[in-house]
Amino acid sequence: MNSKKANWLFLSTVLITLTVIVLINVFYLLTAGKLEIGIILNLVISQLTIVIPALFFALFSKSGLNEMLGYHKIKISSALMAVLFSYLLMPLVTAVNAISMLFVDNTVNAMSGDILQISFPVMLFLIGIFGPFCEEFVCRGMIFGGYKKSGSVFKAIVLSSLVFGLLHLNFNQATYAIVLGVCFSLLVEATGSLWASTIAHMVINTTEVCMMFLVERLLPGIYTTGQTEDMLTTQTLLAAIGPYLLVATITTALAGCVLVWIAKNENREEHLKDIWTKRKEKKERLITVPLIIAMVLSIAFMIFDVILMV
Repeated sequence: MNSKKANWLFLSTVLITLTVIVLINVFYLLTAGKLEIGIILNLVISQLTIVIPALFFALFSKSGLNEMLGYHKIKISSALMAVLFSYLLMPLVTAVNAISMLFVDNTVNAMSGDILQISFPVMLFLIGIFGPFCEEFVCRGMIFGGYKKSGSVFKAIVLSSLVFGLLHLNFNQATYAIVLGVCFSLLVEATGSLWASTIAHMVINTTEVCMMFLVERLLPGIYTTGQTEDMLTTQTLLAAIGPYLLVATITTALAGCVLVWIAKNENREEHLKDIWTKRKEKKERLITVPLIIAMVLSIAFMIFDVILMV
């Protein structure tokens, strides 16, 4: 898998995802609203649309799947520190999410009513385990791995994180997904294993699911009756962003320290430093026509979605 194939994978995934979205909406209209995809099927389909193309590309790869993706063993201590790394990133994610909500709706919050109608174990598995595993397999395994083979690691991190954000097909999730993409990629480089980013991604998603169900239990109806939307006004968001940014500055710095510790623990400290020192090395161009087309289609869909919501 090289950068050209990674870009074709991105384009294929976007085309398949958009096609599925169109077909679902067409069937919904043709059946006068009687055929409605539930939240469980919706989540499964959304992950399969990115995994199936990746598996197809993997079948035609000359490298072995594990060699290509990098599911290498890591020390238990590194895995535990990856969990800490995840929690330290959460204030940053919250701050970025809050900033994006000044311009667009919170996508996860809009889905919360449907999510809470399903049992907790099912949602914990689909959102907290299945989703992160699929996304890490594709975005950090196939795409980031492909970019690394053809270009500098620094550019691979930036571009694969942008792709990760765009694959969410909405501006709200895309903003903090790009940030997390950078952090997860650095974690992969610090450990040399895709398991590290998978663990971190699972921790963040499972925590989000647990908090959603916990808040609903403590304050019944806060999500299902739309109270959260009434509470999240522009004024409350502006008031919250400042403190969140302050906390995020501290915790993100601590997350950086944890990342360095993990790299030392895995004897990859020099490799982590090389990401920055070798960022300007000229290698194969990562940006190709399929990548540009995929980005244009993704952003166009996101803009169209915002217009429909107005």
